[in-house]
Amino acid sequence: MKSPLLSLPGAVPAEGVDEGVAAHYGDLFREQRALAEGTGFVDLSHRGVVTVSGADRLTWLHLLLTQHVSDLPAGRATESLILSANGHIEHALYLVDDGETMWAHVEPGTQDALIAYLESMKFFYRVEVADRTAEFAVVHLPAGSIAPVPEGAAVRETAHGRDVFLPRADLPSYADEHGPAAGLLAYEALRVEHRRPRLAFETDHRTIPHELGWIGTAVHLQKGCYRGQETVARVQNLGKPPRRLVFLHLDGSEVHLPVHGTPLHLASDGPEGRKLGFITTSVRHHELGPIALALIKRNVPLDAELLAGTTAAAQEVVVEP
Repeated sequence: MKSPLLSLPGAVPAEGVDEGVAAHYGDLFREQRALAEGTGFVDLSHRGVVTVSGADRLTWLHLLLTQHVSDLPAGRATESLILSANGHIEHALYLVDDGETMWAHVEPGTQDALIAYLESMKFFYRVEVADRTAEFAVVHLPAGSIAPVPEGAAVRETAHGRDVFLPRADLPSYADEHGPAAGLLAYEALRVEHRRPRLAFETDHRTIPHELGWIGTAVHLQKGCYRGQETVARVQNLGKPPRRLVFLHLDGSEVHLPVHGTPLHLASDGPEGRKLGFITTSVRHHELGPIALALIKRNVPLDAELLAGTTAAAQEVVVEP
């Protein structure tokens, strides 16, 4: 859905899966600094909004999600995954329950498939699943922000800020009162700085939670009964994930950032060497310069100098090998 905030001065539309909101409003680094200082907000109104209501919502979702939510207190934010039968990541949900309804925002365009799966699992449970994307938009307030939240709005508060489920019709007035707006590129730069994975960016068709460090934050190891749980337990107890997420400092002299999917090689082997992984997200950070997240083979040495295409890359550990 196209955001009305694309009419703000300087707005440049995002592309690809993030189409519909602004990539930036004319000054990427200023927008990043504003968010880092706890001011402004980010328009995430392109994300899907799904709600689950009904008396059985928590116990029912507990059976389907990787996270422990059967006794989730009202107002406490959490995140969770839905896995395939083989333990591969299919959906990522960012959740909060308001005491009557579980609210979730999800990746743009994934809500239809998510709702279809949830509907297929309702059986006799007293739950109602709804797509609320047309009615509600997500705005992100950075950590430290003192901007007020509209009365009655569902809010996810984490260490990285607050996600507010705002009536979509209120977006323009919210921007007028609580700007300046920061674009998605600023939000993504801080996401990469904080080593936070994103579905379809850090994941592919065979990604398992251990590879991205989602164990603990999105996967609860003391619960079972969800699809894919056997794979999670087997890798946790007996095996090691085949890949691991890393943070990369990229050569700042390069004009172009390596795009998603750019292969990684050992610097000593050159750009034609054996592929060891690939870039998942690359950004320009206002303090750190060009940085990226990447998935690489687990056994790549921790001190190995890498090439992302032809760009030199020094790694920092996110997921221990």
